[in-house]
Amino acid sequence: MGVMHSISRRAFIVGATAFAGGVAFGTFGDAAQASAAADANPLQAGLGPNSVSFNPWVEISPEKITLIAQHADIGQGVGSVQPIMIAEEMDLDPGQFEIRFAGPSPAYFNHGFADELAPFVAADQSPAAEQARAAALESLRKSGLQMTGGSSTIPDTYEKLRVAGAVARETLKAAAARRSGVAVADLRTQSGHVILPDGTKIPYVELSEDAAKIPPVLDAKPRDPSQWRILGKPMMRLDVRSKVMGELQFGIDLKMDGMLYASVKLNPNKGQPLKSYDARKARLMPGVKKILKVTNGVAVVATNSWYAMQAVAAIDCKWAPSIYPAEQAGHWNILEASFKPQFLGKQWRNIGDVAAGLKSGTLVEAEYRAPYVGHQPLEPLNGVAIVTDGKMEIWVGHQSPQAVQSIAAAAIGFKPEQVTFHNQWTGGSFGHRLEFGNIGVLAEIANQMRGTPIKLVFSREEDFRQDIPRQISLARHRGSITKGKIVAADLQSASTPPFKELLGRMGAPSKDPDGQLAACLWNVYYDIPNYRATSYEAQGLSPCTTWRSVGASTAGFFTESFIDEMIHAAGLDPMQARIEMCSVPTYRKVIETVAEMSNWNGRIGNGRGRGVAFVESFGTPVAEVVEVTVTDRGIRIDKVWVAVDVGKIIDPVNFENQVQGGVVWGLGHAINCELTYSGGGVQQTNYNHHEAMRMYQCPVIEVRGLENDPKVRGVGEPPVPPAAPALANAIFAATGQRIREMPFHKFIDFV
Repeated sequence: MGVMHSISRRAFIVGATAFAGGVAFGTFGDAAQASAAADANPLQAGLGPNSVSFNPWVEISPEKITLIAQHADIGQGVGSVQPIMIAEEMDLDPGQFEIRFAGPSPAYFNHGFADELAPFVAADQSPAAEQARAAALESLRKSGLQMTGGSSTIPDTYEKLRVAGAVARETLKAAAARRSGVAVADLRTQSGHVILPDGTKIPYVELSEDAAKIPPVLDAKPRDPSQWRILGKPMMRLDVRSKVMGELQFGIDLKMDGMLYASVKLNPNKGQPLKSYDARKARLMPGVKKILKVTNGVAVVATNSWYAMQAVAAIDCKWAPSIYPAEQAGHWNILEASFKPQFLGKQWRNIGDVAAGLKSGTLVEAEYRAPYVGHQPLEPLNGVAIVTDGKMEIWVGHQSPQAVQSIAAAAIGFKPEQVTFHNQWTGGSFGHRLEFGNIGVLAEIANQMRGTPIKLVFSREEDFRQDIPRQISLARHRGSITKGKIVAADLQSASTPPFKELLGRMGAPSKDPDGQLAACLWNVYYDIPNYRATSYEAQGLSPCTTWRSVGASTAGFFTESFIDEMIHAAGLDPMQARIEMCSVPTYRKVIETVAEMSNWNGRIGNGRGRGVAFVESFGTPVAEVVEVTVTDRGIRIDKVWVAVDVGKIIDPVNFENQVQGGVVWGLGHAINCELTYSGGGVQQTNYNHHEAMRMYQCPVIEVRGLENDPKVRGVGEPPVPPAAPALANAIFAATGQRIREMPFHKFIDFV
């Protein structure tokens, strides 16, 4: 653990925060009030007659049982796994309860961010690290920060939802004991009923009035996993059938009586204003009701979305120019010039004597690039809102409920408490629903059409143009090899700071270094005696934001590609070298597992190649092996093996799906995707210019989950970062060609 000690001691001394720095959480309200609200139950105020709520996640009336999904469902399964964790403890079966998304409340603050806020790498679970995480958790509680992201859905709720279900179960038993005169110890629960010794079954809904008259049994304990009926076993997600049958209502499906439809045309030069517009043609088009000016653009209100999109496209707009380079080459020029002291983000790690180490052996140098890429979920940005005197209601799928209230309110001069937010099922996000491109303009349109429900839908092209992309990044890495051993590594990257920029748009600006730019730079667990990791924060580029796996999505490619280059220069086997260098036993087991799964016997040859990559992001270690074949038409990806350690697998089917989806996402974007700027706006405005992986390109993906980590970890994002470097390393093994820039299709063909 010498390497681990060096990493964490350095982090502790400099006070680096691996996630947000000094976030101004007070943006969402007074800290003391938020702290008190975190202990309150927001469901109490809305209870009907003879109804009861034991905590913020369970509500029972004489008619039904409602379980609260705390996080936004953006396709990752929140609307299934979170209610099921409660249902497991309550002895409820699927179909016996309704699901509702949580409204904005500090009671739903995200515990799961504590590990990322503490200035220690995930593998360090020393007393000092755990003390820092406890302090971070208390800060989160005081802030009341409610947000979905950072693969925190399960880590945040694993304990508290099971406890919530246990409290509900034991309180219902206490209510039944009071009614029947039977001791609690003689009662049991099954399928939504309390069962008396004589077999009499009392439905939970019949106990709501009695349960409301007694205090909750707060010392109830969740069951040991060995007693689980549902969790940990293969199950069908609760939303699968309704999605397959087209019955589930997403945000874009919402309809209301008297509703009108809007679409917008905003300045493609992101963040800049509209200078003038000519809407004479649009006013004569079918269905048009109103043409409205909004911040940085113009909106059309019409009798349906298609009419609104067609009319707004016909408006001739004069735009203010971009404040970042109009052409893509200028963006790369800025990045290339950003490796200077004035742009230093932070030196995240510095152990040994890197300068001497670099001089002591054979020098290895490489430069890597990762472009802007879009989020582009299938469901484009949308929302419904109605504004009346002193009140606004908004229905939209979003990952940050309190921020929606604040952004919408600020757009029309309201206070956040005047905005009622209703979260919706969402057709994907990948970070897109952490931004607010639809929120402010929807509020402005609804405010100008008071009393009328307004549905805003972005056209696909407008969604592409306004998408705040993933950070653009450039890395310059150096290393040294002596006697078949990596003795030094100096990793430097320059990038736009995604999380800091998001915080600024949330009204919570930070002057601290962006911790997401440390991902896969400082948390590298190979035993390299002289190691330095530095990030630089480029200025004057396109706005950027979080994207599935955030900083690790680019730095994972850089670091694991460079580690592979150094291993090759040292004449070592890429798998065995990683296993031998890995300083964390549980992480080493992940690499060993993927080696066993793939029956690793080297890089292969004769037009076939295998590559391996190992990345820890958001606390979850993932190792991947990619196998490719060189064909007459290009590279074919044959198979991928993935080993992941999440501590505890809650839903094995969804776990496998999340891992496979992350691999497909990572491979597809590595091969095909980039956003480039021309004239100040992005050139790619639909999927045919920003292609995901095609079905015929998709390999067989074999997944194995491990449960060695002492903590429960998330899996929505961590499978993404290893995919690109594993593929690049496989291509090198098959062809001898190193690819150091995404997207790969610019350098080699794929079939």
